Amino acid sequence: MSHPRTQGVHHAGLTVPDLAASQAFFQQALGFEAVGEVPDYPAVFLSDGQVMITLWQAENGADATPFDRKRVIGLHHLALQVDAADLDALHGELQAREDVSVEFTPESLGGGATRHMMCTIPGGIRLELIGPAS
Repeated sequence: MSHPRTQGVHHAGLTVPDLAASQAFFQQALGFEAVGEVPDYPAVFLSDGQVMITLWQAENGADATPFDRKRVIGLHHLALQVDAADLDALHGELQAREDVSVEFTPESLGGGATRHMMCTIPGGIRLELIGPAS
């Protein structure tokens, strides 16, 4: 086969223990917009204009098993690209939030000019933000 059969990421689906808290994070902290919902499922669909995130409510969020990146097969983390000039300001905003735990502050990715940071957002999802070098 001479060319890829896929055309990029359409969406990422995340099961979360508190749908409202996770939705609020994506909208308030990252500026995503709600583009749909299925209340009976329940699920919400959010977009930043480039990628769509689907959030599903876990059946019993209080008893849900949190992800363990060293012992569970599945999504290790979600990585979103941000403007490199905005990465430090975004880090400061996220660090000030009570619902976010910063794993590491913006640093060089692999020793190059591209920088990234990692945090855990509502629902226990690990989120990497990457500011590519221009």
